[in-house]
Amino acid sequence: MERIRTAVVGTGYLGRYHASKYAALPGSQLVAVCDSNATVARRVAQELGTRGITDYRLLAGEVDAVSVVVPTQQHHAVARWLLENGIHVLLEKPIAANVEEARDLVDTAARCGRILQIGHLERFNPAILAAESVVGEPRFIESHRLAPFNPRGADVNVVLDLMIHDIDIILEVVRSPVRRLDANGVAVLSSDIDIANVRLQFENGCVANVTASRASTRTERKMRLFQHDSYIAIDFHNKQLEICRKGTTEQHPGIPGIESERQTFDQGDALLSEIGSFLDAIRHRRLPVVSGEDGLRALETALAISDKLKQGVAVS
Repeated sequence: MERIRTAVVGTGYLGRYHASKYAALPGSQLVAVCDSNATVARRVAQELGTRGITDYRLLAGEVDAVSVVVPTQQHHAVARWLLENGIHVLLEKPIAANVEEARDLVDTAARCGRILQIGHLERFNPAILAAESVVGEPRFIESHRLAPFNPRGADVNVVLDLMIHDIDIILEVVRSPVRRLDANGVAVLSSDIDIANVRLQFENGCVANVTASRASTRTERKMRLFQHDSYIAIDFHNKQLEICRKGTTEQHPGIPGIESERQTFDQGDALLSEIGSFLDAIRHRRLPVVSGEDGLRALETALAISDKLKQGVAVS
């Protein structure tokens, strides 16, 4: 298998993990790591036996694919330049700082014939992958994503930092336009919204109640989906899936019993799977699992929620 020449732009906490995965994958040749901090770039490069640079523009003609793991405000400029110079891009979420920039990235990738994949990592969680075969037409969804405060995500509010993962998944499984949203939130530890609750009503009748907090003392990442014939509970953090269905026996006259099936998965390596999928999409010239259009759709909804939170009122 011919190896794809790869690099990582932005080698902070998460970027270092991206670089280590590229270095480990047999179908990848990690050509360079790039960071505006020369000391950081050099240290990560030495750890992985590659070259460290401080200017991503030196990657033109040297690599085929790049992970962009820089602050959100820089996503558009860096990713657009790479795409226009013939480089496929795996861009960390959110896709961009605003909808206009996100649309431009989607258009640029199409115009340049390059793959743009967005780093919504939960799509590669084994619990959600196993649930795909049983999720049909959910009528009600409830999700909770709670975490202690982490300064690494503080450049955006909790909707763009944490909730956007669940927004992406919910939009993917419901596949219907949002008809109305109501939102409430508060700033607790930072100057921006740290806790938010959102109610999304879709045109097909589905309703989603979504809560995210980065002011929690514990970590919880759960989603529950209610359908006509089943109840599905996904624990992203503990990699568990529970499916409850009507059984063949009765618990009361005329009332069917409930049969439950629970699966627990190995922790695995979602980031390795995400990057491996990105390289496979390049190799086989197919759409990525999480496309630029998916990232744009999630960002549009997340920013609409953010606008409601700023207004402090619910608007139809």
